[in-house]
Amino acid sequence: MKQIPIKQIASDKQYVDLYAKREHIHVRAYKGFYRSLRILAAWPLLLAYFLTPFITWGGRQAIWFDLPQRQFHVFGLTFWPQDFALLSGVLILAAFLLFFVTVFAGRVWCGYSCPQTVFTYVFMRAERFAEGNRNARIKLNTQPMSFTKLRKKALKHVLWLAISSATALAFVGYFTPIRELVSLIVSFDLGVWETWWLGFFLVATYVNAGWMREQVCIYMCPYARFQGVMFDSNTLIVTYDKARGEPRGKSARKAEVAAPTNSNDTTEALGDCVDCGVCVTVCPVGIDIRDGLQYECISCAACVDSCNDVMTRLNKPTGLIRYATENVIKGATHRVVRSRFIGYAVAVMLIAGLLAFQLVNREPLEVSLTRDRQALYNDMGSGVIENTYYLKISNKGQEEVLASISISGVRNYSYLSLQKISLGANEISEAVVRVQVHIDNLDTPNTAITFSVKSNANDDFEITQESRFIAPADQLF
Repeated sequence: MKQIPIKQIASDKQYVDLYAKREHIHVRAYKGFYRSLRILAAWPLLLAYFLTPFITWGGRQAIWFDLPQRQFHVFGLTFWPQDFALLSGVLILAAFLLFFVTVFAGRVWCGYSCPQTVFTYVFMRAERFAEGNRNARIKLNTQPMSFTKLRKKALKHVLWLAISSATALAFVGYFTPIRELVSLIVSFDLGVWETWWLGFFLVATYVNAGWMREQVCIYMCPYARFQGVMFDSNTLIVTYDKARGEPRGKSARKAEVAAPTNSNDTTEALGDCVDCGVCVTVCPVGIDIRDGLQYECISCAACVDSCNDVMTRLNKPTGLIRYATENVIKGATHRVVRSRFIGYAVAVMLIAGLLAFQLVNREPLEVSLTRDRQALYNDMGSGVIENTYYLKISNKGQEEVLASISISGVRNYSYLSLQKISLGANEISEAVVRVQVHIDNLDTPNTAITFSVKSNANDDFEITQESRFIAPADQLF
């Protein structure tokens, strides 16, 4: 935790300055198992993010959120505003999956897969390439401005802006087909909205991953604030073995307890922690894990790798800082299966199963029927009454569909519209339907009428819409 500065304003008074100026964190480079694991997790995510917009599926971009047409294309599926319940289900599933992982292994999502963490490490890699290692960067910052300093700083920011530009281009490419977007950029023919969003995400990436970094995790991320309520004594966290490491000392080997020569001789053996501070210099949020679990910790295990490297070089057992549970540190038994763990697991499986069921049984056609609001009916003469309806059919599939329309509920009617409508993939067709019935074939002035829409692609699939056929009461009685 960062210390809050206390200022003296009088001989007998003090006040606490709640605003602490940010101290730039120069992260030290390191190697280790968990670093390799994070890289292994980050590369597929980065490649998927940047390359997916270039994948073509069925003659269009594989993932394309077409906002003007209100269609979300995800490979072979197209989602419409009517499918909002599915989107809600996906978000709820993601939330419960995050809770499930957190109960088991703490903030591993933050440490290995969060976009903020992934892009922050990419930016730090660019910074290290341009300005050198940690000591070189600290030295460079203290030097007066010179050509060498200007060149290194400029190279760093050019790399940051290049990464931010690619990130913004890929993101906007999910909403405007990326090949079209690149063509518009090359020809300087971007629209207002494309320009705005490209600039917005460029600046957002540049500021969040370049300038703010740990501040996003510490102050802006809500997950850092409520994660603690999901932890328990059996949650895996990055922890320091205080019983083994304390008291700290610069001695490279654990000192022997000297036999006291008199009652005042209380020589104490040193712990395994040599107080080298490497665990602090590699931490991307600048905390000291030896102070205990802190909400700023993102469980990236950088301190674990660095401490294990020091212990190995000193011929000491690794694991002074490691993933462990509170119970294990105290010598108790680690229980993986517990009520909260089971509860989240069951919730994840139920929500995933429900989403899968909805996707499998998703209706390929969407039908909307409304009556003409201008007139209840039209008297065509000779006892013939006409009602007008507006029929809207949406094909949510990826293949052409021939929809057949039929009516039930009235006798001897005349149907004045197309009885079959051809719809291409993701096409919407609107038709004005006029139904005429002679007054002798009506029993009441308000008769239930049912429209049925069948798809030729699936004979078992049928959608029905109910409405009313209205006739003048004075002609019936």
